[in-house]
Amino acid sequence: MGFFKKIMSPIVWGNIIAIVVVAVLVCMLALKGIDVYTHHGESIEVPAIVGMQESDAQYTLQRLDLVLVKAETGYDKSKPTGCVLAQNPESGTKVKAGRQIYVTINASDSPTRALPDIADNSSLREAQAKLKAMGFKLGPVEYIPGDKDWVYAVKCRGRFVYSGEQVPTDVPLILQVGNTSSIEAEEEMLDSLDDFDIGDIDDEAVGIDEIFDL
Repeated sequence: MGFFKKIMSPIVWGNIIAIVVVAVLVCMLALKGIDVYTHHGESIEVPAIVGMQESDAQYTLQRLDLVLVKAETGYDKSKPTGCVLAQNPESGTKVKAGRQIYVTINASDSPTRALPDIADNSSLREAQAKLKAMGFKLGPVEYIPGDKDWVYAVKCRGRFVYSGEQVPTDVPLILQVGNTSSIEAEEEMLDSLDDFDIGDIDDEAVGIDEIFDL
């Protein structure tokens, strides 16, 4: 009986209630702290910064507690140098404070790549496939005498370019390609022989004999 009296004592129940209240308060404060730390329930709308200069875009984002990160560069000759070409996340997206916004900045010069070894080393189809895969632009093919569909040279902006040379990827490349098949070449050679007058050789031979007679 004494044990039950102690359990039912107001002092014991008062301590239990106090412990429960303290535990509830600690949990509430912990949850509140987590919400404050993670900005739970708060969101920021990402502004439109495409077209802005990088410095202006950075200032705009900083005012909203967002961070600009230059992810890569691109090239658009119709846009000013240093402006934002693209952003991720896009404008209007809801994000939390401190979120990084990745941007693409317009470069001052068109991007270049090393020209692969295709001149006198590949067919037209192989050269076109390789250049397109590397991001080069292609202009109309320029045909010259030579083996059919064999690439003899590459031109850019009116001049010849060579393997390993840095070439702009946005300027069309002109491939100089042969347009004569081996059969056509043989026929042209035979035609030239048919046009040759054997009498010219006889006349020259006679002239030589006359010299020896003297």
